[in-house]
Amino acid sequence: MSIEIPSQVIFYSIERAIKEYRKFAQKNISKEIKDITVDQGLVLLFLDHYPDLSQKEIAELVFKDNASMTRMIDLMVKKQYLMRTINDQDRRRHTLTITTEGKRILKKLPPIILQNRKKALEGVTDEEIQQLQSTLSKIITNCTQ
Repeated sequence: MSIEIPSQVIFYSIERAIKEYRKFAQKNISKEIKDITVDQGLVLLFLDHYPDLSQKEIAELVFKDNASMTRMIDLMVKKQYLMRTINDQDRRRHTLTITTEGKRILKKLPPIILQNRKKALEGVTDEEIQQLQSTLSKIITNCTQ
């Protein structure tokens, strides 16, 4: 039995597209905001919209394991983007709060993100995006059943 070489399989193309977009996005973010990663920006955006998220919930949203998320949050606290305090209701949990520095970064991120998305989707129609979204949703469902 033989299998196709990885570069000829759709999953390779999906992975490559994600990696190329992340490199592209990081380059453009770094031009405007020094010392922040795409993932750190995502953490700030999620916390800004959903301030009660737990560290575990954030990790799931940004596709990180708990250890990686802990390291990232430690670094974001050190950079003064976040403040971590003990949760009053459950002392085993921490509450994450965006600092003034984090809020400053949050004001700069949206135009960069919108420009990145616009450039990445240049020449892609709404119908193509809907079809891709539908196809990816089917793949996700198949893999999570």
